[in-house]
Amino acid sequence: MSKFMIKPEFWDIFPEAEICIVLAKGLDNTEEGAENVLPDILELLEKSNEEAKKYLTAEVFSENKVIAVWRQAYQKFKTKKGVRCSIEALLKRIEKGTGVGHINPLVDIYNTVSLTYGLPCGGEDIDTFRGDMVLTKADGGELFLALGDEEYDNALPGEILYKDDEGAVCRCWNWRDGQRTMLTENTTRAFLIIESVDPERGEDLRKAGEMLAELTVKYLGGTCEISLMNINNRELELS
Repeated sequence: MSKFMIKPEFWDIFPEAEICIVLAKGLDNTEEGAENVLPDILELLEKSNEEAKKYLTAEVFSENKVIAVWRQAYQKFKTKKGVRCSIEALLKRIEKGTGVGHINPLVDIYNTVSLTYGLPCGGEDIDTFRGDMVLTKADGGELFLALGDEEYDNALPGEILYKDDEGAVCRCWNWRDGQRTMLTENTTRAFLIIESVDPERGEDLRKAGEMLAELTVKYLGGTCEISLMNINNRELELS
């Protein structure tokens, strides 16, 4: 039975971090299966694009609180030059006016939650995992082919990453997912993640997890289980 484990070397750097995991099973993420509900999903995504503007109140983009807290977090471990956390990437699109558009139903749902709560959200296909999923420091060299890339860009020693027995799953904590484990229309079991490094946002994290689970079941079927991970709760069975 595979597990998700958060290793001590992560907690050494981020003892106050909290991570919400939503395990979604029995999904129908196909465009055909979601045809009737896709307009509703896209409407929610559009509304979240507008709602996210409330996080952009500072004159300097990087000084907005939900961005600054992650900039500070990324200074605490080795990263590839210039990388930013996923919520900053989404909010940059909001600032530029380009917005966050449709990818596939499940990704649209977690992007909706991410924009609504100003927290990084991501997702992986559980059936692509090899062995246990681990959040830890990289040894260096873990294989990684990012979404949209044609060449491997493997992990650096000391960076925070999600990985399994085959290689990196998401580099630089929540910067970019890999092609091997990405959510597709064939995904029926998903490992969905929401992360917080701000101890004042525990309630927001809980509500975001509930929203993610509720929307996933409502529009894509199946079941969802919510688990809140912290320094005292570091392991979760995946199957």
